[in-house]
Amino acid sequence: AVDGVVNGDVYQESNGPTDCYAAISQVDRLQSEPESIRKWREEQKERLEQLDANSRKQEAEWKEKAIKDLEEWYARQDEKLEKTKASNRAAEEAFVNEAEEVFPGTEWERVAQLCDFNPKSSKQAKDVSRMRSVLISLKQAPLVR
Repeated sequence: AVDGVVNGDVYQESNGPTDCYAAISQVDRLQSEPESIRKWREEQKERLEQLDANSRKQEAEWKEKAIKDLEEWYARQDEKLEKTKASNRAAEEAFVNEAEEVFPGTEWERVAQLCDFNPKSSKQAKDVSRMRSVLISLKQAPLVR
């Protein structure tokens, strides 16, 4: 219990009743309780303590599992990132090599390689069917200067 003085009055902080007579009346009430109620109260207290212990144990297990899952997720993300970096580097190198091999008259073949003409595999939200049809028609019948 912690004692404190506020405006000249002495107060005592505690978990139980602060008035001495109230504490005595509480003890009298507990002593006058029937045996079955006292026994139930003790069993209830033990049951609640056991539930609290199980809850703390389960929380600790969940935290350990969450930490392990998070570490695995980070490992998978790093692995995916490395694979993506490697494939992007290879694609960039192939693109640069193809860009150096430019021959007159092969422009539309290069455009066709860079465009996805399959409408079902397109992941874009915009409708690009008209642009696709224009490119296909230009590929089949190129403009003549």
